[in-house]
Amino acid sequence: MNNAQILVSGVHLDLTDALKETVCAKVERLLRHNPRIIRVHVELIRSRSRDHSREFGAQIRLEVPGPDIVVREESDDLYKSIDILVDKVDRQLRRRHRLDKEKRNHPHPTDLGDLGRVA
Repeated sequence: MNNAQILVSGVHLDLTDALKETVCAKVERLLRHNPRIIRVHVELIRSRSRDHSREFGAQIRLEVPGPDIVVREESDDLYKSIDILVDKVDRQLRRRHRLDKEKRNHPHPTDLGDLGRVA
C-alpha cells in the first residue's frame, strides 16, 4: 500500500468530516493507479465572487518524481468540482505513464556531433 500523505485544506470554507472522507476516497483511487505519488495537497475553495456558476473550486497538487502535477477545477457544486478534478488528474497520470513507457521502449539516438569522435 502507498504511504503518501494526503493534506486537505479549506479556503473560505469549513471542512466537514464528509468532505474530508470524500476527498480521501477519491484520492485513494489515484494512489492505486500510481504508487510513486509522494504527497497530495488538496485545497477546497469557496470564492466570494458574484458568479455562482463558479462558486466552488478544488485544486490538487500531486508531488511525484519529476514535475509536480497541479490541477484546478471550479463549478457550482463542491462535490462536482472534486469529481471532475480527480478525473482530470487521473487522465494526466495515465498520459504521463504512457509517455514515460513510450520513451523507455523507443529511445531516440543522440547525435554527439564532434564530441563523439576520437582524435
